[in-house]
Amino acid sequence: MSDKVSSHLSKNRIKTYVLISLFTAIIAVCSFITVPAVVPFTLQTLGIFTALSVLGGKRGTVCTVLYILLGILGIPVFSGFSAGLGHLLGATGGYIIGFIFLSLTYLIITAVFGNKFTVKAVGLVSGLLVCYLFGTLWYMLVYLKTLTTDAFISTLSVCVLPFIIPDLIKIALALFIDRKIPNTVR
Repeated sequence: MSDKVSSHLSKNRIKTYVLISLFTAIIAVCSFITVPAVVPFTLQTLGIFTALSVLGGKRGTVCTVLYILLGILGIPVFSGFSAGLGHLLGATGGYIIGFIFLSLTYLIITAVFGNKFTVKAVGLVSGLLVCYLFGTLWYMLVYLKTLTTDAFISTLSVCVLPFIIPDLIKIALALFIDRKIPNTVR
């Protein structure tokens, strides 16, 4: 391999590491920002949606996993400046773990169907639905200790329904940001 090719590969590798680090930090910062509403929410998923749409499924998934690992290691990156395995294993920890499944769903959909705007939108919405499902089942098992239909409906009304519109707005914002960032930056 020539020095020129080796240098180019090294620069690309460094650029990838920097982008992954930057977007992992963006996810963490977004988790600290709480939007007051009837049911307050953070911008955590905005960071994840943006990382996925801008960096692609593979690098975006790495950002999501790194973000969760930082929290597990005790760095206060989760909402409310919380951290630790105990937080992750709590009643709402399934939604955080669900971010990995959200990212993998997006990765699979974009790998199969490409990176067109509509495919990215479908990938993010589908991933969000998978995250909602995983988090809801986790909440039911850990907090309610039951998997009944009534418990499922009750959990959806408290843990999912209030977040659907804000999350769809965050997806739209992430896709808008994605369109504004030139491909040369990625």
